[in-house]
Amino acid sequence: MMTKPDIVLIGAGNLATQLGMALKENGFPIVCVHSRTFSSAENLGKLLQVPYTNVPADIPSDAELYIFAVNDDALPELLKKIPANQGLWAHTAGSLPLSVFEGYANRFGVIYPLQTFNMQQKVDFGNIPVFIEANNRQDETVLLELARKLSGKVIPLCSEKRKYYHLAAVFACNFSNHMYTLASDILEKQDLDWRNLLPLIKETASKIETISPAKAQTGPAVRYDRTIIDKQIELLKDDKTKQTLYENISRSIHNMAIKT
Repeated sequence: MMTKPDIVLIGAGNLATQLGMALKENGFPIVCVHSRTFSSAENLGKLLQVPYTNVPADIPSDAELYIFAVNDDALPELLKKIPANQGLWAHTAGSLPLSVFEGYANRFGVIYPLQTFNMQQKVDFGNIPVFIEANNRQDETVLLELARKLSGKVIPLCSEKRKYYHLAAVFACNFSNHMYTLASDILEKQDLDWRNLLPLIKETASKIETISPAKAQTGPAVRYDRTIIDKQIELLKDDKTKQTLYENISRSIHNMAIKT
């Protein structure tokens, strides 16, 4: 049973960069990096000190594992360009089903790390939940063994369930970060330092390590204090989008508080 397969890494963005570094640090041999543009392939290839290419036909055909860390929209079209081989193909997407590989490979799977990634910010894979799926038991074992060398929390999970983790992650990560962006915009327009919100943000995040998010919720919307809500909506009179968002989220918070 192979424990450290030869790997071709397809993609050179945020996830591919962080995953590539983690694989290399854990002794996995990366034999090639492929990316759509030569410059991005070169950047990651040089970082990992491995061969690189932007030509699908030049991807080695004898590797044991091909990891696709590319945008969801790009993967279906990319699969048409990758020469068929006998390796195990695995994507890293939360919302794409396992079946996306059907017709392109005989062995395929998913290795989905539930985390936000940035090229410049190194992450500790040891604490990241990694969800695994494959179209046969033997290859599921291969992916499980690989993931367990990176993370202490590896979970087999089907495509149908995995997409709900991705949906929840959009709310928990992407939407919450957008709220930080709006908050900083409000303060910067008043020549105020948004970084004074950081202790509040950190405290809010730390609370849900010990209590549920619903129980951690505070603020005027929980009790639907219309006086405060109306005053704050008035402060947003020059931005109808923020006003509507404030009203809708306040109602959502209050409705959730009633249910719990």
